[in-house]
Amino acid sequence: MGKRITREEKPVDAAPLPEERGPTALSVVKFEVFGEEMVEKEVKPSGNSGRVYLPPDWVGSRVKVIRIG
Repeated sequence: MGKRITREEKPVDAAPLPEERGPTALSVVKFEVFGEEMVEKEVKPSGNSGRVYLPPDWVGSRVKVIRIG
């Protein structure tokens, strides 16, 4: 393992320390997102990953993906 970083040494943009982490991956959290459009799709398998196709006019846009279940 690497050197343990204390709170005083932790950079502002660093990942939270284990005791600072919030809910686990199994809990439900609420997100509030402002945007222009939304689509709901199922992720399809693609090799060792997953894939979601979005409308072609979204190419070059910034998007956020939230797993809902």
